[in-house]
Amino acid sequence: MRDTRESRLLLVLLIAIAFALITVDIRGGEDSPVDGARQAAATVFGPVENGMSSAVDPIGNAIGAVRDSGDRHDRIAELERQNAALKAKLGSDDRNRSRVRQLDTMLKTAGAGQYGIKGAEVIGIGAAQGFSWTVTIDAGADDGLKRDMTVLNGEGLVGRVTTVGPSTATVLLANDPDFTVGTRMEKTDELGFASGQGDRPLRVQMLNGKAKVKKGDRLVTFGSQADKPFVPGVPVGEVVRVDPSGGDLTRNVYVRPYVGFTKLDVVGVVVEAPRKDPRDTVLPRKPDKPKPAPTVTVTATPSGNAPADGTGNADGTGNAEGTGNDNGYDNGNEQ
Repeated sequence: MRDTRESRLLLVLLIAIAFALITVDIRGGEDSPVDGARQAAATVFGPVENGMSSAVDPIGNAIGAVRDSGDRHDRIAELERQNAALKAKLGSDDRNRSRVRQLDTMLKTAGAGQYGIKGAEVIGIGAAQGFSWTVTIDAGADDGLKRDMTVLNGEGLVGRVTTVGPSTATVLLANDPDFTVGTRMEKTDELGFASGQGDRPLRVQMLNGKAKVKKGDRLVTFGSQADKPFVPGVPVGEVVRVDPSGGDLTRNVYVRPYVGFTKLDVVGVVVEAPRKDPRDTVLPRKPDKPKPAPTVTVTATPSGNAPADGTGNADGTGNAEGTGNDNGYDNGNEQ
């Protein structure tokens, strides 16, 4: 529609009529003369309005959801953060309790052997390719560590230090095939050399081919000259298999190490050797064998009178005078 003088006059006229109708409708109230026209318009345009509303409402809801999604996302993110923090706290509490137990056990072991140790944490593990079993610990030369020092934990022998940096060190584990340590049997003092076999038991070559060894026997480190690389008395493991001697000069036995090399965490490096060989004192005490339960024998005794002739009768017939009594009672009273 072109903007002309006539069009402007028509627009003003329509607006004036609209105002007039609104005024009449308001003044008329329920008896408004335009009420019928309004109902007719509602009948005609109501369905159209509902259809438009149904089409437009999802869009409006979507716009509202987009508008509120930022707040919801922030709330979800906050809940996820709190959940992760709670899980981390629970996990760290469990780990802290585990590490406290490990540290406590290690300190008891060190105290039993009179070893001066430097505590450290395993922070890295070497590649197991080529049967190389090593770990990295978070202590080094700055902490007084040197090459060829014994490494242990609460269970027993872990390995020896091979490389030392300013703040870290590399430990060759006792199950590495290149690892060898002198051992001594508990009680019998039989000597041997233990070698690592990866994830299999240690192989110990006994110097005495006729040594009496049985399953369950325990071994400790024999010690080295000047206590390097090994101090004496550190628990090594228990015998799980014994090869027949076959008349050879040496004999092989297989030992399950006390230490779990795949789950190392807290370890101790022996920086001060004991003044004397602790021998077997560092080994854990064996549980006492259960004592056999005492056997109780119950012997039934007759409740009648005491025998007079050892047969239960005074005259061999059951009575002394036909009454079942010999004029006396079991309690020593006389009639």
